[in-house]
Amino acid sequence: MKILCACEESQAVTIELRRLGHEAYSCDIIPCSGGHPEWHIRQDVLPLLNGNCEFDTTDGAHHQIVGRWDMIIAHPPCTYLTNAANRVRNAPGREQKRVEAFEFFMQFVNADCKKIAVENPCGYANSHYRPADQTIHPYYFGDPWLKRTCLWLKGLPPLVADQMLPKPEPLYIRTTEKGYGKKIYTTEMMPHTKDRAKLRSKTAPGIARAMAEQWAREVAP
Repeated sequence: MKILCACEESQAVTIELRRLGHEAYSCDIIPCSGGHPEWHIRQDVLPLLNGNCEFDTTDGAHHQIVGRWDMIIAHPPCTYLTNAANRVRNAPGREQKRVEAFEFFMQFVNADCKKIAVENPCGYANSHYRPADQTIHPYYFGDPWLKRTCLWLKGLPPLVADQMLPKPEPLYIRTTEKGYGKKIYTTEMMPHTKDRAKLRSKTAPGIARAMAEQWAREVAP
């Protein structure tokens, strides 16, 4: 099957789909960190969404997709769409960036493809598009982390939690005035570096595996 993993520099889902024998490609405007440039398209993803397209992967090979993609799994940037962005929404320019981010999100929802999954944190899309079809955490699929992730689905079933672990316990509870009482979980302990957002946005291995194994069955002939 021909599958586009949009906005996926990590290649987490792409690698799992390739493991199952599918012709999957990651696409992002930045280089891939998954180690497979032969599967990565470095360009604006929008011209590719409706299929019938040509592109080069970052190893220099040329490819052509005839007809529509069999499936699109999209991870549009969440910087301006997550609930966490509400704290700074009144900063200059932020509201316009949120509108633009939401318009980009909707490009995936409205793509000409029968099987679509769009992933994002809970936030703006839930109230300005519609509630997500499913909300999952990595610990549903074998990774001991708490990270709420929403899925908007078209032609695909909700993921089945196939390796459910106990809900992770917080590492500690903040006792300082700022954020007093907030429970701090594993994924929130990442250092505050310039790469923190990129690290937090990566798809958990168990979720990537489940997406490939469960959804690929939906597009099999």
